[in-house]
Amino acid sequence: MLAAGSRALDWPAPVEVLNAGSDTELVLICDHASNHIPAEYRRLGVSEADLLRHIAWDVGAADLTRGLAERLGAPAFLGTYSRLLVDLNRPFGSPTSMPVLSEATRIPGNEELKPSEIERRRRLVFEPFHAAVASFLDARERASKRSRIVAIHSFTPVFLGVPRPWHVGILHDDEPAYAGRVMEGLARDLALIVGKNVPYEIDRASDYAIPVHGTDRGSPALLIEVRNDLISDGDGIRDWTRRLAEVL
Repeated sequence: MLAAGSRALDWPAPVEVLNAGSDTELVLICDHASNHIPAEYRRLGVSEADLLRHIAWDVGAADLTRGLAERLGAPAFLGTYSRLLVDLNRPFGSPTSMPVLSEATRIPGNEELKPSEIERRRRLVFEPFHAAVASFLDARERASKRSRIVAIHSFTPVFLGVPRPWHVGILHDDEPAYAGRVMEGLARDLALIVGKNVPYEIDRASDYAIPVHGTDRGSPALLIEVRNDLISDGDGIRDWTRRLAEVL
């Protein structure tokens, strides 16, 4: 049995909040910030090396979010558990919410889950994360303060053998004007390949943060995908923090 202190570290609060008192219009969400899985799950049957891959988290996204929050003074909400335990950017209970296959990797610990275990992950991880975001945005609305939602993600240079040429993708649901302005700002650097709605498109059936915290509230919202080899070290994080801060 884990000691109390060790258990607290093994089961951290499901959301890390930065700059909670900020009045800055921009609100950052990084739901794939962590690759942490509590010890009792035994890595859900995957290897230590797998936990460093994109299947477990968005490489570089947490540090990029922290850099943007510091530079812009913006509030930020970061997930503290691996997307393999429960994916915070999927409608709860959807086929990829607790995947049994991620890319080409089998996730044994997600196979044949009991209803009680599914409910446990909802109660301990998914629901409190999104409740924290919703509560923050509710308070803003009551105070007649405008919010602009930006979700920070990263993607792999190659997916199932298919190369992805973009350096960054800007995805939107129903806010093409906002996305267009951000894309135009990034495209001033002619060396960048900036894609619209790549490497995938936002779909309410398979996305959560932008539709729920942005579209449903009538707030401008977009999702930024940075290729993860570009933000895998300190220099890359600093470079993309600067790039994105300038356009956001």
